[in-house]
Amino acid sequence: MAIAIRLARGGAKKRPYYRIVVADTRAPRDGRYIERVGSYNPMLAKDDEKRVIFTEDRVKHWLGQGAKPTDRVARFLEAAGLVEGKKVRNNPNKGKPGQKALERIEERKEKAAAAAEAAAEAEAAPAEE
Repeated sequence: MAIAIRLARGGAKKRPYYRIVVADTRAPRDGRYIERVGSYNPMLAKDDEKRVIFTEDRVKHWLGQGAKPTDRVARFLEAAGLVEGKKVRNNPNKGKPGQKALERIEERKEKAAAAAEAAAEAEAAPAEE
């Protein structure tokens, strides 16, 4: 059985509140879990101490049992000093435009170049007469 330490969403629409839970990876996100080990309230300020709360001894226990934290939970644990090693979180390709966006950009450049040529020809034509 693969175990994960992950977030389970609660709260109302547009007012998220998350429980930090230990769950089987096959269980639904907001469904059955083994143990609740903390909470995360993203609506609070980033420097608020109640934004992320968890019981360190239970988290250490589950990490010792082989539970894998998700990326977001791993960030919380790194900030608390429970997990070593900081992952490289730089994905330069994520910000690049997709293929269709690149095609649209090329079309705009071609249209702008054609319009500039037409404007230059229009200016040159009356001067020759």
